[in-house]
Amino acid sequence: GRALLMLFLFSDVGEDDAPTRIRTGSHAHMARFLLPYGENGATMHQMIAGNFADTEHCPEALATGPAGTVYLCHPFLVHAAQPNRGTRVKFMAQPPLMPTHGFNPALPPSPVQMAIRKACGLSF
Repeated sequence: GRALLMLFLFSDVGEDDAPTRIRTGSHAHMARFLLPYGENGATMHQMIAGNFADTEHCPEALATGPAGTVYLCHPFLVHAAQPNRGTRVKFMAQPPLMPTHGFNPALPPSPVQMAIRKACGLSF
């Protein structure tokens, strides 16, 4: 249901300040995993039982940066919180960015749709 995964940093976030862990490239694996579920998608239980572990090979990046940094990510990207080992509090938000309309095949595909189609071996 999200058009993008957005991570807003409202405080400075360094490597010890509990930055969100991001598995880079995991969106492609998750697109292939989700394909059989169609528009309804999979439940969180199905996703946990299925394939989060299969993205362990993906390189990990940390969502760090100064206050005001915004990460705009593919909505299928596997990401997770981690403990704060720093000395300051982290303030961040992950608000949903909902699509303005449903999928319309008459419109050009979005970059998110193109990434899904590429990962699944489908034509544009």
